[in-house]
Amino acid sequence: MRRGVVWLPLAGFALVFALIVYALFWPADRTVRSAMIGKPLPIFTVPPMLPDRSGLSNTDFTDGKPRLLNVFASWCIPCIAEAPMLLRLKQSGVRIDALAIRDTPTAIRDFLTRNGDPYQRIGDDRQSAVQVALGSSGVPETFVIDGKGRIVLQHVGDIREDDLPEIMAALERAK
Repeated sequence: MRRGVVWLPLAGFALVFALIVYALFWPADRTVRSAMIGKPLPIFTVPPMLPDRSGLSNTDFTDGKPRLLNVFASWCIPCIAEAPMLLRLKQSGVRIDALAIRDTPTAIRDFLTRNGDPYQRIGDDRQSAVQVALGSSGVPETFVIDGKGRIVLQHVGDIREDDLPEIMAALERAK
């Protein structure tokens, strides 16, 4: 009996080691699954961020045409990185609206001047209330919205070139 007890610490160590090796070679699925997929946008109305644009409301997304809703901020470094991809999407005919999170008109205007302006409308979500209602946890995030105002896809993080096919496919499904 005593001889068996002597080997218990070694067996415990071997088990922990095996679990660590397993986790290193077979990582978990890191895909973020949104609870909002297939659901309508939450009811919201936010004022315009810039005086030369309209504000944003959930009813703006029920005109029968799919589009993107980009959640961004001028102080967000990944938002700068995704700006060229948003411009490419716009050049492809994709309609893009935005929510500016905890920002100022001057900072947003400077951001758009430096990085390009793909947006039709930019709503001012100063308190992040709409962002939270969407289930968004940070910036940037982009939602594909169908023509009836339902969320088809939530893309967490900056859009990169290899994300474009998935976003375009979601826009196609949203028609």
